[in-house]
Amino acid sequence: MRTQIVIIGGGPAGLLLSQTLHRSGIDSVVLERASRAHVLSRIRAGMLEWGSVQMLREAGVGERMDREGEVHDGSAVAWAGRGRFLVDVRKYAGRPMMMYGQTQLTEDLYAARDAMGGIVIDEAERVTPHAIDGQRPWVTYRKHDREHRIDCDFIAGCDGFHGVSRQSIPPAALRVFEKGYPFGWLGIMSRTPPLPQPTYCHHERGFALVSKRKAMLSRHYIQVDLDTDLADWPDERFWDELKLHLPADYAQQLVTGPSIEKSIAPLRSFVVEPMRYGRLFLVGDAAHIVPPTGAKGLNLAISDVHYLSRGLVAFYKKNDSSHLDRYSETALRRVWAASRFSWWLTGLLHRFPGQTAFDLRAQEAELDFIMSSESAMRAMCEQYAGLPFEPGCG
Repeated sequence: MRTQIVIIGGGPAGLLLSQTLHRSGIDSVVLERASRAHVLSRIRAGMLEWGSVQMLREAGVGERMDREGEVHDGSAVAWAGRGRFLVDVRKYAGRPMMMYGQTQLTEDLYAARDAMGGIVIDEAERVTPHAIDGQRPWVTYRKHDREHRIDCDFIAGCDGFHGVSRQSIPPAALRVFEKGYPFGWLGIMSRTPPLPQPTYCHHERGFALVSKRKAMLSRHYIQVDLDTDLADWPDERFWDELKLHLPADYAQQLVTGPSIEKSIAPLRSFVVEPMRYGRLFLVGDAAHIVPPTGAKGLNLAISDVHYLSRGLVAFYKKNDSSHLDRYSETALRRVWAASRFSWWLTGLLHRFPGQTAFDLRAQEAELDFIMSSESAMRAMCEQYAGLPFEPGCG
């Protein structure tokens, strides 16, 4: 088989890239290691920046999102029983955000690829890029006990942190930046009505977050140690602990119920430079991971797709490779801005081992300052809402 672009990874980034390229007349093949059912079973966040919303609409996959997603003005922050403010992105950044589940988005992308006859090969085993530093790369994979080969012009690695794409690049060619955090998030999902707005809670007992997926689907988190055992956290204990983190009025409004999913997610910051090696481009989690505190992971993947797809369109339609040559540096500017914001917000809202009473009061004072300073609030809102895509890429 031959195609123009081989896309490794059939999650939202890979599917959106394939969809966007198809609409510009560029052929691609998507290779996904897992089954479609497994991909759609992944429960992920769904806070979309407005730039992401607009790109999904331009890709022809925004109809259901516009119908079922919830446009809102931002998230609340509460702390120490002393205050609560809205990170009002509409007011201070001039644009709202959209709550729409990643699972639903992936369903939309699969449906769009199917409707347009896109080639998505699920359960592709042993996917391996070849000759990525030359002019004629190819990819091999196995399916139904047969070896297959696809020749192509470029390869897009959209296969996540543990995928083969980044591992195919010589280690000496990459610079790795990494930071681990000494805690994780214990999260549950329940078929219960959510609180009025997503709320981040800073508390002496640790961080908590109450959020929503749908009108009758809630997602909540509390900060826990990395060695926490899920078996030690039955639903009743989780709900009791969450209420202790919430402002009194929110704790009274909270509707509890049986969990339908429960997990512990570690937090990390990770970036590799560059995001290109030869004819292989890294996209999304293959190149960077951010703590979920800033709701940036999915949005960064979408912005990578934006820059890479525009570069590929310029290459094929205008014989202009300058945007592809700048893909890494352009994407990384946004990656580092989001990484810095996520790092800052994580440090502001969590309790760290060895943290002193002074450290706690300093966190609370910073939250007081943000609430009282319009300039500080605007700076926070501009970053939370997501910086605009850089013009001129493609």
